[in-house]
Amino acid sequence: MTDETHTLHIKNMVCHRCVLAVDHALQSLGLHPLSVELGIAVTAEELTPDIRQRVKEELEALEFELIDNRRMQTVQQMKDLIVTLVHHPTGRSLRTNLSDYLAHTIGKDYGTLSKLFSEATGTTVEKYVIAQKVERVKELLTYGELTLSEIADQLDYSSTAYLSAQFKSITGLTPTQFKQQKEKRRRPLDEI
Repeated sequence: MTDETHTLHIKNMVCHRCVLAVDHALQSLGLHPLSVELGIAVTAEELTPDIRQRVKEELEALEFELIDNRRMQTVQQMKDLIVTLVHHPTGRSLRTNLSDYLAHTIGKDYGTLSKLFSEATGTTVEKYVIAQKVERVKELLTYGELTLSEIADQLDYSSTAYLSAQFKSITGLTPTQFKQQKEKRRRPLDEI
């Protein structure tokens, strides 16, 4: 566990560019980031209340938000892990048992995590994962580089029919209809 006097928990970090933006913001304040990942940054310096306030203002200008509440830090950590799993897979498959993965990575019982997530967000972990997967499908359809079958395989759907049914139930469109639209409506990941 990292020393909390050197750690920032940050909301709305959803991609590699966010990591770079936060790293740059911390450096522009004269801080020395030891690590910056989705949702968390660790600095060499102790983060006094004055420094935290300056960081908060700098990050808010970039539309990020510091999270001070411990429960919300845990919820954000869960979101970050899911976003990474769905959108930035690094060898870890979606075939991973999500409840075991979250419980092991965060170090808390999944039942507790699931209840906390639902209370804090108004949705279940499972529905959040589905929403993230649908946004990833939209992204991949927009690129047009993969077939629907390849997308289904990459996102661990049991079949293209199941992917299509889930996609339509969330978006109101089939993947083909979505692909044919002139204006592709995707939601920013931090708004899911």
